[in-house]
Amino acid sequence: MPDLPRAERSWGRLLGRLGYREFQRRPPGVSWRLGPTYVVVEASPARTGGTHVRTRPGLNHLALHVATRAQVDELAAGGSGRRPLFAAEYPYAGGKAHYAAYLENEDGFEVELVALERPPRREPLTRPG
Repeated sequence: MPDLPRAERSWGRLLGRLGYREFQRRPPGVSWRLGPTYVVVEASPARTGGTHVRTRPGLNHLALHVATRAQVDELAAGGSGRRPLFAAEYPYAGGKAHYAAYLENEDGFEVELVALERPPRREPLTRPG
């Protein structure tokens, strides 16, 4: 990350809302953990550039599961310090069976928040009698 305090605010706020808790802190970064999964954010001294461009080779985005569609909507509505991507196709930018929000932070890192909850199954219409 080009700016560790800014990355901590952005990622820490979002990951905290998803249930992650700070796990480790040591120069040059910090990690958050949920169960066996953890995410590390660091400002590496070996970094070769000052900015991230998600369309260049390398990490495109991080996809994280969210329990419900309502939680995806809540996180996409704001308060995570991220701006929406593909807003015209929200929440189906990834396809009709993929309920997700695609958000980008101020450093250009994208996160995809995918609802684990499936839509209610529609019962087939039946004729009386």
